[in-house]
Amino acid sequence: MMDRVNRMVSERPVVIFSKSSCILSHTVKSLFNDFGVNPTVYELDEIARGREIEQALSGLGCSTMPTVFIGGELVGGANEIMSLQLKRVLKPMLIRAGALWV
Repeated sequence: MMDRVNRMVSERPVVIFSKSSCILSHTVKSLFNDFGVNPTVYELDEIARGREIEQALSGLGCSTMPTVFIGGELVGGANEIMSLQLKRVLKPMLIRAGALWV
């Protein structure tokens, strides 16, 4: 399953693993949309094998939703994304990953 997750996150600049009912996931997706970034979102409670993917992410140390990858690299969850935004380093990361053009 980890190979599948690695393929999923390497194909797009920003990938968010989410649950449709999670308010923190919604907040993070809204933040990226406000930037003009169109992240690839996998709603784990709505896709086939979502539970298996969630377990694989948990093996990476991601036990909460959302789980965000930028440029194929694990960034973390809502706390990490908000912290990067407050430090003003999220936007440069998105530019480097090719998710945002200036």
